[in-house]
Amino acid sequence: MLTKQEKEKIVGDFEVHEGDTGSPEVQIALLTKRINDLTEHLKIHRKDHSSRRGLLKMVGNRSALLKYVNKKDAKRYKEIISRLGLRK
Repeated sequence: MLTKQEKEKIVGDFEVHEGDTGSPEVQIALLTKRINDLTEHLKIHRKDHSSRRGLLKMVGNRSALLKYVNKKDAKRYKEIISRLGLRK
């Protein structure tokens, strides 16, 4: 679970303009943080299938957002990928 301070830090790092919380960059960064946290949870609790389903939905949502950004602006896509450490 993201704390308010963690969320504000992520939004501050990825916002396109002041007060921006809805841009794809911010949404992808927040989803990535939640996915990483849930992945760590599932390493401990292997049989938590409901959380695994939520994880798969988040991964799909992030994938769709990344496809959207790539279609609109490939430069932004590459920047997001490198900043978040995705697609190794």
